[in-house]
Amino acid sequence: MNDNPARLKESDTQDLLTAPVAVDDPIHDKDSIAVIQSASGEKQGVALPNTERPGYSAVYRNAATPDKLMQSSHPLIRTQYDAFEHSVKKYPDRDFLGARHLVDPKQGLWSPYIWQSYQSVADRRTNLGSGLCYLNECVVKNTKTEQFAIALFSQNRPEWILTDLACHAYNLIVVPLYDNLGPNSSEFILNSVEAPILVASLSKIPKILSLASQLPNLKLIISMDPLISDNDLPGQSKADILKAWAGEKGVQIYTITEVEDLGMKHPRPHHPPKSTDILTINYTSGTTSSPKGVVLTHANFVAALSVAFSHTPRSSNKVVDIVLCYLPLAHIYERATIGVAIAAGAGVAFYRGNILQILEDLLEVRPTVFTSVPRLLNRFESAIKAKTVNATGWRSNIARYGLSVKLQSLASGQGPNNMIWDRLISRKVKANAGLDRVASIISGSAPLAPDTHQFLRAAFGVTIAQGYGLTETHGGCMVGQPGDYTTGNCGPPSVATEVCLKDVPELNYFATDKPWPRGELLVRGNTVFREYFKDEARTREAIDADGWFHTGDVATIDEIGRVYIIDRVKNFFKLAQGEYVAPEQIESAYLTGCPLVQQLFVHGSSLEAYLVAIAAIQPLAFAPFASKIMDRSVSPSDEGAIQQACDDPRVLEAVFAEFDRVGKEMKLQGYEKVRNLRLMVEPFTIDNDTLTPTLKLKRPVAAAFFKDVIHDMYQQGDLTKKFGI
Repeated sequence: MNDNPARLKESDTQDLLTAPVAVDDPIHDKDSIAVIQSASGEKQGVALPNTERPGYSAVYRNAATPDKLMQSSHPLIRTQYDAFEHSVKKYPDRDFLGARHLVDPKQGLWSPYIWQSYQSVADRRTNLGSGLCYLNECVVKNTKTEQFAIALFSQNRPEWILTDLACHAYNLIVVPLYDNLGPNSSEFILNSVEAPILVASLSKIPKILSLASQLPNLKLIISMDPLISDNDLPGQSKADILKAWAGEKGVQIYTITEVEDLGMKHPRPHHPPKSTDILTINYTSGTTSSPKGVVLTHANFVAALSVAFSHTPRSSNKVVDIVLCYLPLAHIYERATIGVAIAAGAGVAFYRGNILQILEDLLEVRPTVFTSVPRLLNRFESAIKAKTVNATGWRSNIARYGLSVKLQSLASGQGPNNMIWDRLISRKVKANAGLDRVASIISGSAPLAPDTHQFLRAAFGVTIAQGYGLTETHGGCMVGQPGDYTTGNCGPPSVATEVCLKDVPELNYFATDKPWPRGELLVRGNTVFREYFKDEARTREAIDADGWFHTGDVATIDEIGRVYIIDRVKNFFKLAQGEYVAPEQIESAYLTGCPLVQQLFVHGSSLEAYLVAIAAIQPLAFAPFASKIMDRSVSPSDEGAIQQACDDPRVLEAVFAEFDRVGKEMKLQGYEKVRNLRLMVEPFTIDNDTLTPTLKLKRPVAAAFFKDVIHDMYQQGDLTKKFGI
């Protein structure tokens, strides 16, 4: 069932890359790849005949490619190296990497975007790669000359991509570290991959040097930033201080410019990877245990390209024109997005590192494809509502009516576009957000609330698709289809993967359930990872003998082949009366129905008979709500006033009443309803280790961190009795 189209021989790649690019180039020609588009009633995924077996559902594939799984959308593209080379040959002078520079720190003034072309980055890539190879052989004296690890530790910036491309050209393995990774995880990863060289931004170097005594394999650190400035006193430059410190640890420090200069003096021919070679070891952030090193190959990357090009609507005359790089590059979601941009010959603009300033960067860049996460999209929703439906005056009345017309159109499956209201509302909303050239928005990383999904579709008047993927599937293995205006689902399996469901009897989910099968989501196909690095036990646990990757997510598949994520296999607990509870499903219900909160942690135990919860409020929605209850103005930007409102018993009672309403509307069972609640401004953060770098809740850590708060809620008792609800 996992059939692939015929492949080119490995030895043919270089000869084909020098051939003229065909007119019907599937990467760059707007008409040569058919975008999969579906109406809400058409088949999107199909069950393959005679594939059911006891305890498992049928195997589902994308309705557009039921007979095979796609491996590549271009006969010349078989590695990420090929993808970049192809775009360099096609568009050598096109803008590729762009960044803004701080020109006046006192006034906070930034330059416009300054761009490097595809050809200039290609030249720098060769110089940097040659320099890395020279240092590996002559300074590190490493016996391995290919497929050894180069670690990357930096916030998003052009040098991150430059280093990544240099590693591809010389068949080296990129191992990214999350920008906000803790020291224990950093030490674990660097020692696991035995990385001799680390490329890092200046701010990360002290963190690594403080660990250097525990990193016996680390020999070189390459700084992305200069270490000497014109104002340095003798012996007091960053270079003097850091090199002295590094010398004590047996580590040498170079700047990236010095390595490029070495590469120019000691040039090396490219040593391109094969499709089966490792592209990256991408470590998952881990919610309960040590990080897992997900081994992804170049073939995984190429298959992921076929997914993107088959599912992404066009903007103007190309698949992608320009993207804003702001999600962490160490996360596969953003890395896959940038990989698509590179293959499409698009520009990649880097935001300045402050998510609160992202609107200014969006207005400067005006991207054509925007990949995002619910947390940011929720902010867009709140900001748009504050200036439209929640505002006062005749303009807000017009906006309310226009958006209601568009929402009704969406509900009837007719789409978000309306000639009049697009001109009066959506065009202005998109322009004010810097998204006026966007043809599609992709939401991933976490579920997007249905109300938010539909509101933003109406407000922007563009396709907004929800996707699903993991590091282990090189990003998206399902994505909602253009033309389908429903919510709550992740679309069908991608053109490169197939899925099935496995019974989870302990949670009462079965492949035989009606009207739709339910069970743990299993994924198999060309984007699925090879193994967990140096972890055979967890690899065997994750990938079964038939090649199915067990995601740990519980899903259901509807009659037209769309997948809905409804639960987690392991995130459940038993209450004192013996009932099993799945907290993520309950959290999703409350978050969907109550816009006053943006994060929720539901907790229970076998010693207690009911659930309690800690909620992170949504300031823009919560402030006017609390102001009305308290009969005084509460500013959404005044954190102190917001926290006082959270602690006010009247406000808590009002919010709890909203939770009770949602529980009834969502038809939660009595034991599934939250019985006590604590409101906070921002309880869950990466800094307090309750969130992973990809903003997933660490349940055991959160339970331990808030154990006193949880204890107090149980001591306080059931609020439904106290408030008479």
